[in-house]
Amino acid sequence: MAYASRSHRSEVSIPQKLIALWGIFLLGTLFHTQLALMPLFHGLGVTLHEETAATMAEIIPILWLMLAFFMVPMVLMVATLFSDSRRFRTVHFGLTVLYSLLNLAHLIADLLVTPIAWYQIVLMGWLLVVGLVLNGVAYQWRKRAIGHYHPLQAT
Repeated sequence: MAYASRSHRSEVSIPQKLIALWGIFLLGTLFHTQLALMPLFHGLGVTLHEETAATMAEIIPILWLMLAFFMVPMVLMVATLFSDSRRFRTVHFGLTVLYSLLNLAHLIADLLVTPIAWYQIVLMGWLLVVGLVLNGVAYQWRKRAIGHYHPLQAT
């Protein structure tokens, strides 16, 4: 049995690509968090210095930031299903760039922590690559909404 040629394959739309990439990003981010907690399952602490462990009240702002970090991609996935506006595409692209910058900062921060958890570095590197692909696809989608019109080229 012969495989279908490329021309017979159904094409995946840009919104479908964006939703899949955000899904991969979210799964990777959740896995990054889970990896950091794995020592607990082996009777070990998750901080480098147990005597400096924070209280729950001290980390509430961090937990809210983590919630926002996870919620934004989920909201964008749903919004991508229902919105096709030029403004949303531009905001979406800007948020993909912001997330890539945050991932780069997180990767650098992980490299500065000793001892270095190389399994976390590999995962953060992968998330950065996924984020850059997400930037490219989001840019294509934004460009399609704007078209090829450029005010400086108008006659």
